[in-house]
Amino acid sequence: MNLQSKILNKNSIIGVIGLGYVGLPLAIRFAEQGFKTVGLDIDKNKIKKLNENNTYIKHIDDKKIMEAKQAGFFPTNDFNKIIDIDVIIICVPTPLGIHNEPNLSYVENTLKTIKPYVKKNQLIILESTTYPGTTEEILVPFFNDLGFIIGNNFFIGYSPEREDPGNKKYNTKTIPKIVSGHTEACLNITTALYDQIVDSTVPVSSTKVAEM
Repeated sequence: MNLQSKILNKNSIIGVIGLGYVGLPLAIRFAEQGFKTVGLDIDKNKIKKLNENNTYIKHIDDKKIMEAKQAGFFPTNDFNKIIDIDVIIICVPTPLGIHNEPNLSYVENTLKTIKPYVKKNQLIILESTTYPGTTEEILVPFFNDLGFIIGNNFFIGYSPEREDPGNKKYNTKTIPKIVSGHTEACLNITTALYDQIVDSTVPVSSTKVAEM
């Protein structure tokens, strides 16, 4: 079964890296929609709290964590789980430096961490806020160097984080989601993925446009 079919049938396993105010609601949303979802974070304290059904984000209560886990959400620090995952979504911080340039060290360290475990026919999506060109300049060469043929046996997308914490009217499901891919095949598969969890996806022509 190809990856797009696995996504549409909800047989794909989703991995969300970075369980902050963007990644945690996203992971919960995938679990709510029937996906087995692995939440990964280097912060052992966060994982401990989640495994005890305790929240650390104001607008997500303990009950929601417990319900997500019952629905198939599994929080862990164990990055070798990447080998079993079909879709990897990176939601790590990109804090601004003194010249307002995003610090990409978290993204780069994430790529190094998952490098031993990535395999053919995975989709990787960057959600972290960054400058136009990041996906093409950092992710694409990284996975090309591992021997993957992007758009053929490995897929790369970019979808900017869309969160409005504390807003009762708009949440992960109801905020329209911009989606993009490095190739047409990457775009199609990224769109198919987010179509499963949000009311409205907005495909754009390139990852640069989505980053902008």
